[in-house]
Parts: sequence; structure tokens; C-alpha cells
Amino acid sequence: MEEITWTYTGLVGQSEWSQYFPDCGGTSQSPVDVVTTQTKYDPSLIPVTPLGYGQHGNKPFSLYNNGHTAVIDLPDWMGLGGLPWLFTAVQMHLHWGSGGPSHGGSEHTINGQSADAELHVVHYNSELYPNMSAAMTQRNGLAVLGILIVTGEETNPAFNNIISYMSRIRHADQKVSIPAFDVQSLLPKDLGRYYRYNGSLTTPPCYKSVIWTLLHERVQISKAQLLKMETVLYSTKAEEADRMLLQDNYRATQSLNHRVIFASFSAESGKELSSGEVTAIVIGVMCGCVGLAVIIRFIVKTIRSTSSWDVLPSNRPAPMPRTKDLEKATEKKQDMALNSTSEAEKKEEPSPSPQTEN
Repeated sequence: MEEITWTYTGLVGQSEWSQYFPDCGGTSQSPVDVVTTQTKYDPSLIPVTPLGYGQHGNKPFSLYNNGHTAVIDLPDWMGLGGLPWLFTAVQMHLHWGSGGPSHGGSEHTINGQSADAELHVVHYNSELYPNMSAAMTQRNGLAVLGILIVTGEETNPAFNNIISYMSRIRHADQKVSIPAFDVQSLLPKDLGRYYRYNGSLTTPPCYKSVIWTLLHERVQISKAQLLKMETVLYSTKAEEADRMLLQDNYRATQSLNHRVIFASFSAESGKELSSGEVTAIVIGVMCGCVGLAVIIRFIVKTIRSTSSWDVLPSNRPAPMPRTKDLEKATEKKQDMALNSTSEAEKKEEPSPSPQTEN
């Protein structure tokens, strides 16, 4: 049987996958939108543990353009702990968009919001199955670690271990050896907070065999790194005349169909504030502190002004005279003033002139 060549858009695009790959039309498909208010906190979910991710040795990694993404094969001494079984690493790959920052590119979304890209680290259940091929068709056969990628100003040196070599595998089916590196450096630091659900491969044949672990904390790459990821690879082979850029290689989110997404952390501890919310909180706290200081100062000032007469009697002003005493004093002052005026007038009167005798 001839292998069917699928694409993300076109004749065998994702809207037609289920016609050629029946599992793609199933009820437990991935990726999904994680609505954080509808997740269920599960205290039994312990942090995932990368095993041997940093023990890369001297053997180089293989970087491969399969026409759908850039794949890095991982050595079998790497694995993932913190799950019900031991899982052995197989490969990792990336998904991205085409419009740069804030235009989508991740497969999973959080509350309807896409990240700029997404890294998947794929493992198979080595306790139950002998290899990837046997495990990928079975329930709980695979465990995929999903890491959401956003952009910022700073270059992420860990991701340059991959992105800087992409120009060597520009066309589909091209492969190159690259220096081995610490795979754990690609992951965020917080491996304890994540979302867990049962889903599928996000590409045909879409087997529903995956235990998904979507890390809550995102990793950041630079805008230049994202641009290179989005524009350097082709989905076509070198000999093909019509070159097609490998872009928008992410599947649309699928219906949960009554599945439950579990969270390893409670909603309160997992709430991530935006920079705007943080700024608003800081300003609010500062204004609150200033207001509180003003109120305290007013209260202290009022207490001091009302209590100072009792505390410092020597500073009391002279008591005001009572009304009757004030009237008597006023009358006395007026009489004294009249008397002094009349006496002054008497002094000023000329003495009478003597009459002239006839």
C-alpha cells in the first residue's frame, strides 16, 4: 500500500485526515484547549523527572527534516520519571506558525490563547512495550512532554543548539549530525506545575496512545530565533521545483469530549499574572500605603491636638472672661474714656474775660 502523504493544508490537510487515518476522527484527540477553571486539581501528580537529559556524552545528535517538522533523535538512556511507568526517550520536535510573535504556532492553547511555538519530547512506555512501534498503537504507550514557547528580547542559547543548524536541513528528507547538548536546558525550571490528560498523536495516524504532560511554565526565545524557525525550512524536497516553506505546522485544538484535564497545582497557586496585572497591583498597594499613611498622620495629629491641653497645662491660653464681667469691664473702660475726655475739654476751655467797667 502506498504511503499517504499528508499535509497541514491542501488536498490531504488536517480537515481531511480522518478520511485517510480513521483515528484522527476519534473522541480522544490532541491537542486541546486547556480551560484552567475547568481543570481538576490532583494532589497525587508529582513533578516529572527528566532522566539522563543532561548526560549527552560525546555522540552527536541527528537533526532531520521530515517534511512536517525538525526532529532530533534522542538516545535511549534518556527517559522520563514521575509517571505510573518508566518511559524511554525517542525524539523531540517543534511546532510553529508563520506570522511571528503573537500570531500562534503552538498546538495546545491555554484559555484559548496560543503560544508562539511548542516543543514536544516523545517517550515510549518501556515497562510495558519493547519499542516505540509497539507502544505507539497502545493505550498509555507514549508519554509526551509539551513545552509552550513565547518570544522576548533575549536569545535562548539552549534553543540555538537546534535553530542554528536548521539551515543545513532546509529541504525535506535532509539529515545532519549536530553536537550533543543538555536537553534539559530546553525545559523551564518548574517541572512541578503541569496539566495532564489522555490524548493522541497530533499528526497522522493520530493514535490515542499518549499521556500528555503540558508544562505550565513557558520558555522564551528571541524574535530572531522564532523568525528563523518559521522561515528557514521547506516542506518540499530539494529536487522539487515548487518550494513550499514549512510553516504553520500545528494542528487545530480538538474537542475534549468529556475528558478531564488534571492539574498538578491548585488554581490559586497556578495563577500567572500578566505584567499589566502586576503593575496594577503594585500601584494599588503603593496608593493604599500612601492613603493609610495620610489617615494615620491625620489621626495622630488629631489626638495630639485634643490631648495637648491636658498633657501640657502650662501652655493653656488665658481663660476668656465671662460675659457679665466682660460687659462691666467694657462699661468701666467707656466711663474712664469719657472722664478723661471731659477733663481734657475743660483744660482746653479759655478762662472768661473780665467785664469792662463803664
